Amino acid sequence: MKDSKINNYDHKKIETKWQKRWEKSGIYKALDKSKKPKFYSLIEFPYPSGDGLHVGHIRSNTAMDIISRKRRMEGYNVLYPIGWDAFGLPTENYAIKTGIHPIKITKQNTDTFRRQLKSCGFSFDWDREVNTTDPGYYKWTQWIFLQLLKNGLAYKKKMPINWCLSCKIGLANEEVIDNHCERCGGETDKREKEQWMLAITKYAEKLDKDLDLVDYTPNIKLQQRNWIGRSEGAEIDFKIRGNPESITVFTTRADTIFGATYLVLAPDHPILVSLKSKILNWQEVGSYGLETKKKTEVERTSEGKEKTGVELKGIKAINPANQREIPIFVADYVLSHYGTGAIMAVPAHDKRDKEFAEKFGLSIVDEPFVNAEEITRKVGGKITINYKLRDWVFSRQRYWGEPIPVINCETCGLVSVPEKDLPVKLPNIKNYKPTDTGESPLALVESWVRVRCPKCKEWAKRETDTMPNWAGSSWYYLRYIDAKNKKAFADSKKLKSWLPVDWYNGGMEHVTLHLLYSRFWHKFLYDQKLVPTKEPYKKRTAHGFVLAPDGQKMSKSKGNVINPDSIVKLLGADTLRVYEMFMGPFADAISWNTESVAGSRRFIERVWRAAEKVSGNKKEKNDELEYLVNNTVKKVSDDYEGMKFNTAVSAMMILLNEFDRVEFIPKSCFETFLILLAPLAPHVTEELWETLGNKKSIHFSLWPKYKLDHKKNCKIKIVIQVNSKVRDMAEVAMDLSDEELKVLVLQRENVNKWINGQAVKKVFIVKNRLINIVI
Repeated sequence: MKDSKINNYDHKKIETKWQKRWEKSGIYKALDKSKKPKFYSLIEFPYPSGDGLHVGHIRSNTAMDIISRKRRMEGYNVLYPIGWDAFGLPTENYAIKTGIHPIKITKQNTDTFRRQLKSCGFSFDWDREVNTTDPGYYKWTQWIFLQLLKNGLAYKKKMPINWCLSCKIGLANEEVIDNHCERCGGETDKREKEQWMLAITKYAEKLDKDLDLVDYTPNIKLQQRNWIGRSEGAEIDFKIRGNPESITVFTTRADTIFGATYLVLAPDHPILVSLKSKILNWQEVGSYGLETKKKTEVERTSEGKEKTGVELKGIKAINPANQREIPIFVADYVLSHYGTGAIMAVPAHDKRDKEFAEKFGLSIVDEPFVNAEEITRKVGGKITINYKLRDWVFSRQRYWGEPIPVINCETCGLVSVPEKDLPVKLPNIKNYKPTDTGESPLALVESWVRVRCPKCKEWAKRETDTMPNWAGSSWYYLRYIDAKNKKAFADSKKLKSWLPVDWYNGGMEHVTLHLLYSRFWHKFLYDQKLVPTKEPYKKRTAHGFVLAPDGQKMSKSKGNVINPDSIVKLLGADTLRVYEMFMGPFADAISWNTESVAGSRRFIERVWRAAEKVSGNKKEKNDELEYLVNNTVKKVSDDYEGMKFNTAVSAMMILLNEFDRVEFIPKSCFETFLILLAPLAPHVTEELWETLGNKKSIHFSLWPKYKLDHKKNCKIKIVIQVNSKVRDMAEVAMDLSDEELKVLVLQRENVNKWINGQAVKKVFIVKNRLINIVI
């Protein structure tokens, strides 16, 4: 097909043209009422930082864009939304550094991100855009918090927490990595502070058990289960000699109780206070407890660390299995919040217990195992289940977050803000720097803090802590379903229509943070009959990082961030999308290679030029090409579904090589190829589709189906060589076996003329291409 449009591929003109046309036509809008089956496709909504999008965002977005576009072609009503997770520390820290208010920075950043995403041609439904900093959004974040509070799942408690020395805020366990803040990388320590907590532990069993209901990749399920930390065991009481008290230990190995030669308590175990008068070395024990408070959990429990502890002089425990007296220690490797805060030590069967016993000269007794259930009953213990999961630290002493909708009244205590008064708006203040006292900057805003108590009408104070950045992201997928609803977080009928999310892709770094938190919130809402499903996400997959060319993680401080704007401007969005999917296995971390991006551009240009060969004659056929196209349909379809995008691109490149080899391409073959490529490279395929005379968008086309019996009627031409010289051509059935082809060729008159009765030494066959007879 000769056409002046095919001469030059101008990506800027083509991509701008189609992005405007798609936006004007609303081609990607999801319908709340449709006869089509629904498909809810979701990505983690981005945090709009000052750096703008980087190429790592493009990888995840492109993958789910491919899935979303394919589903539309398969006849689904697809919801593929986008929004902004815009509260949080990075924006606030940037505001403090630059002197630009977080409100202004957030708008600038979201405007930049929106422009960048649109320039990449993603098929988002922009009508459902949400922003966690919008009062119309966080009104419902606050409302959900009040439901948690009403049901006893939100509470305030003074406790030792992780404290970031740089950010000056409390952190959840999930936000501390190797004694450093997950956000800023600064050092953390432990401090006693009153904090808002969410009782996620009450949902530990459901969070663990219901992983069986969902299609998450195995590594995601494993990480969640490890974090929840379910362990079955027994609680057994060890009496204290000469005292009415007893110490309850939790053990997963009750069968080893005869080998228990000492007990170990957490240094802050509550029984220590009641035993204080009987512990002869109390000062030493107390000092050890104070030193332990300075350590993080990682420091206390890491393998290989030197074992420390103090024996409680003057008291002994009695092993209930053999009635032997055994010493009692406090040691930092035992945590008060896990199990009962006390363990029985069996050094003959536990490496850590053995190291401790050897250091303190304790006996190591190798007793035979007994039946765990039987011995538990015999000593009066009980079978129980414990979880490592801790309650969620939910308050932050910073400005840029959702205000917690609670009022502190001297008479009435903690009082919920009436629902009619939501949202409690975050005031626009000039001084938003964190305070040295550990209070939120909001505590200094007297006009905002001072308020009447909703119950007694006396003067009271607002809660000045704000919610963590994980709050808004715990339910955003629900708001997408009904983003403009002012009467509820979402209409119940719409929730029933769209939930659960069919396919969610995100980073592995959020598996024990956002993913766990959002499952918790969803399960709570389900128990309140506010959502129709037990789980929010039917399927969850993960992508690997896009690393800098030197193999390091991209960061602004290292100056190695690749901004997609320059790639889109120079080579085009389709080129960027193809490269990101072709660069390697989707789940793997892959280093960026700028030189390889040019290869993806050349692929797009070859597709563009191939259109010149398209035959307008419907009668012209090429059985071999049709066969190859059919096989490519299966390969690409399967690979898209398996997120094997790199091999899907490879399959299309192989088919394009075949297009280059032939003189003409049947229109049906090329159109099928364009449909396969369209989810990946939507602009160039849309342009060529229109050039071929099609009136409707290629993205309204039906996804091609693989024809199982296609090869039965397919004929191909093969080259016949004798001693590597072409002597004949033959039309044969596709995919003949080597033996069938050999017999058929050796029967041909022209071939026998060249063999001339000589013995055939070898036969070389290139499948569906060539046979070479060596004489």
